[in-house]
Amino acid sequence: RRGHVESWFLKANDPASHRAVWLKWTIWAGDRAPAKAVAEAWAVAFGTSRGHVATKTTVPFERATFARGALGATIDGCVLAADSARGRVESGGRAIGYDLTIHSLEAGYRFYPARWMYTGPVPSQKTVSPIPNARIGGRVEVDGETWDLDAWPGMVGHNWGRHTESYVWGHCNAWDDGDDVVLEGASGRVRAAGVLLPLRTGFVVRHHGTTYRLSDLKSVARNRSSLTMRRWRFRGQGPRVELEGEMWGETDDFVGLFYTNPDGATLHCLNSKIAHAEVTLRVDGRAPRLLRSTRAALEIGTLDPQHGVRMHV
Repeated sequence: RRGHVESWFLKANDPASHRAVWLKWTIWAGDRAPAKAVAEAWAVAFGTSRGHVATKTTVPFERATFARGALGATIDGCVLAADSARGRVESGGRAIGYDLTIHSLEAGYRFYPARWMYTGPVPSQKTVSPIPNARIGGRVEVDGETWDLDAWPGMVGHNWGRHTESYVWGHCNAWDDGDDVVLEGASGRVRAAGVLLPLRTGFVVRHHGTTYRLSDLKSVARNRSSLTMRRWRFRGQGPRVELEGEMWGETDDFVGLFYTNPDGATLHCLNSKIAHAEVTLRVDGRAPRLLRSTRAALEIGTLDPQHGVRMHV
């Protein structure tokens, strides 16, 4: 009955090489004709032998199904459930097929714990990760190239609302030395009375089975970050956890994707699942710990088309 964007997505990283797969299931309804909503299935393979491959398919909303009260979506034969994902996405002469199992290592997780974050108008783009830490198994086929996944670090996320005109989202559970740490964060700029406000940032850290949230109002007011077209620097502090670091990628690490808001404005999402991360983490007053990765998820959203990243779909 009104404009809306909502997505569920899965990502998995090869622990032994510079490869990753990212899958997405999306509802899109425009402000002018919300009854003509569509559903989209996306698939991107990073680091194939011939470079990155990106595909997308679109069908009328009536040809898609979504579970109520559970994790579940089916779009044009592409299926996501709490324990599996399977499907095939073809476009532009490229194809990505997948048959995957999802083993969650977490339970009862919420990025934003407050109810008002779900029901209120702020932030306009909302995020929750029902499975922030998983091991993904199975097979992916990319233009005839076969990947066998054996316990690849992965996650399943969910977001909805309207894409903020300047935002960044990052996630990493595939550190060089830190399987016990999951870091997720996001920053965004919103307009108030026509003025683009400074970045506001929230984090969630999972360390040795304990979740530390720096995403309430006080934390968001205290956290700091900066953003360019390739790099996100950040700092956060709470009663029991402190973190400072950055995520970044080279131009060739990104795949450009077109994200359209219900009002018709199109953002450019610079999407990488093979980004660099370097984070200093201190928990419960212990000595600081330096974490590094070349398998981080980094998504940067911008209205500026002069970003230099190749746009795929």
